[in-house]
Amino acid sequence: MNNKFDALKDDDSGDHDQNEENSTQKDGEKEKMERDRSQSSSKRKVEQFWRFYSHMVRPGDLTGHSDFHLFKEGIKPMWEDDANKNGGKWIIRLRKGLASRCWENLILAMLGEQFMVGEEICGAVVSVRFQEDIISIWNKTASDQATTARIRDTLRRVLNLPPNTIMEYKTHTDSIKKAGPEPPAATRLLQPVIVRSLLPTLIALCFSLYQTLWKNSAGFSWLCYSVPPHFHFTNKP
Repeated sequence: MNNKFDALKDDDSGDHDQNEENSTQKDGEKEKMERDRSQSSSKRKVEQFWRFYSHMVRPGDLTGHSDFHLFKEGIKPMWEDDANKNGGKWIIRLRKGLASRCWENLILAMLGEQFMVGEEICGAVVSVRFQEDIISIWNKTASDQATTARIRDTLRRVLNLPPNTIMEYKTHTDSIKKAGPEPPAATRLLQPVIVRSLLPTLIALCFSLYQTLWKNSAGFSWLCYSVPPHFHFTNKP
């Protein structure tokens, strides 16, 4: 009886091991399917974005003072936004001619989730200026030094930056403090009123000064010699 019982127990153990092996295999297949689905989703997102981006003007082709913003859905490119208020940004200043390539590499890295920091990335900005261009990437948590360091290192890699490139991290709290408070609405409304009320007085004063100088030949001659040489005045008798 004991031998038969032991034999049955051994058979049950073998079935259990087989079930565990099948379960492990199914879990592995499930993880692989989820990974493939994620990669396929990322590829589809990049392809969809590229269809729109291919018709857009590149940052390097812009002139004057221009900004491009690329942020996640629901996040505004504002320091005060709930997703940004505790965060900051890495800032890179580029010489003219590099903005288009660096911008494309950055947004493709963001879409491909190359930064590997979870939901920390909020968005990116490229600012076109007259003498230089500026690229910045915004994240949610400025106090997380490990995350900000990983973003910095990934940024260096995807943009292929030289080792001596200066990178500055600035918290949005510091940006708000530097910008200073906006003047009260009453003050902003009062300023144009003051200018309009003083305008007639200023015009009358200028006209009176003109009449005085016109009558006073010496004074008018002094005025003529004081202006730049490419301006010409004629002193009528």
